[in-house]
Amino acid sequence: MRRMDGALIIDKPAGLTSHDVVARARHLLQERRVGHTGTLDPFATGVLVLLVGRATRLAQFLSGLEKEYEAVIRLGYATDTGDVTGKPLINSEALNAQASEVKFGKSEIEAALASLRGEIDQVPPMYSAKKRQGRKLYELARRGEEVERQPVRVTIQRFETNRAKGGLVKDNLDGTYDLDVLVACSAGTYVRTLAEDFGKRLGIGAHVAELRRTSVGVFQIDRAITLEQLQESVAEESLGRVLLTPDSALAHLPAADLTDDDVRKARNGVNVLMQKTIWTNGEQVRLRDEHGHLVAVASFEAEKNSLRPRVVLGHDEA
Repeated sequence: MRRMDGALIIDKPAGLTSHDVVARARHLLQERRVGHTGTLDPFATGVLVLLVGRATRLAQFLSGLEKEYEAVIRLGYATDTGDVTGKPLINSEALNAQASEVKFGKSEIEAALASLRGEIDQVPPMYSAKKRQGRKLYELARRGEEVERQPVRVTIQRFETNRAKGGLVKDNLDGTYDLDVLVACSAGTYVRTLAEDFGKRLGIGAHVAELRRTSVGVFQIDRAITLEQLQESVAEESLGRVLLTPDSALAHLPAADLTDDDVRKARNGVNVLMQKTIWTNGEQVRLRDEHGHLVAVASFEAEKNSLRPRVVLGHDEA
């Protein structure tokens, strides 16, 4: 049996943690080496990229990719988690002003959205996996503790109403209003915090009612499969149709095709000299053999005009 090395684009269902999805994939594939490249909250759905086999070594080259989301921001009250799973913060001063008393129209909404586009500082939520002194913040939050968090600089390339769903505020007739939005942002962005900050701009409590990740870099939702479809692929022995090759998984990186001699050097961690280069110093480059298989990922060293292998995948095995 040949190795299973590559990437799977999973459409994560609501109710499962990212670790749950990894565990199920390990069981279905009978492969211990499976990991994900970016956590999705349990209530969220959408693109979760799994790396399988030797491709798990490539996680560092995928964790910083831009992400896109479709979300529903519910205006009317904030929650302790920033999403629909949390407890309403009914008494949290201005953040939970009655929606009926707050005036917001198209211009106010657009101004609030625009104020949160570009480079902004975000304070990570207490209900997050970020660590403080070795403890995850959500572990402290569950114990009723709140600690000071340093703001993190993130980039919001897109934050706008989802015109495909009307682009207007929907009155839920219970004192709350829903707004469908599209978000494109840098890695490390918390859409929950973005929603809360959006509510603050309008003077009203807010949280994320629905969240669906539609892309991670080049990995799009229209190519994602469900866990049920993964199970079918394994049963039908057609995994090759859904498992992306390691080279395809890193398609966002430039590539260099090597000679057999250079392939041997790269596999042994030896620098590969280049005759002609178009890369900048430190840029990460895919190293491929004559069949287009990924051999390693290297960093370009301009001073030596060579590619230095950083992560080597090793040899294919039957």
